[in-house]
Amino acid sequence: MVGNRRRDTQPEMAIRRTLHRWGLRYRVDHSPLPRLRCRVDVVFPRARIAVFIDGCFWHSCPEHGTSPQVNSGYWTAKLARNLERDARNNEALESAGWHVIRVWEHEDPEAAAAQIAALVATRTSLHVRQQDRDSRPAEREPVPGAIRET
Repeated sequence: MVGNRRRDTQPEMAIRRTLHRWGLRYRVDHSPLPRLRCRVDVVFPRARIAVFIDGCFWHSCPEHGTSPQVNSGYWTAKLARNLERDARNNEALESAGWHVIRVWEHEDPEAAAAQIAALVATRTSLHVRQQDRDSRPAEREPVPGAIRET
């Protein structure tokens, strides 16, 4: 298991390259909540979006996940714990106001990046609109004799 990369995997890099090419900036291998013992693959802190790129074997993909034949008792329990941990992390992030996206390693990177970019655009525009509404100065009284635009 030492040879398995925690970050910068090929599927992760493909999605990150696409997001970066489209002008999105993000944090990599970041822990969004101090009390949560998990590191998210791609994080958009301002939009509060956490993106996990899950491997088919390690996260028991319904399409491509396999059950090892050797030492199957250990691996079955290990993969079940991974799924429980994923659900626990999702719950913790969502209860803290984060939106969690899980992408399988076999998904098309362009399609996954498009889904992520659309959500980032939606959540940042909502965030900006909320700030604009709260910090908008009061309307000014018209100056007598001034030309008004119609």
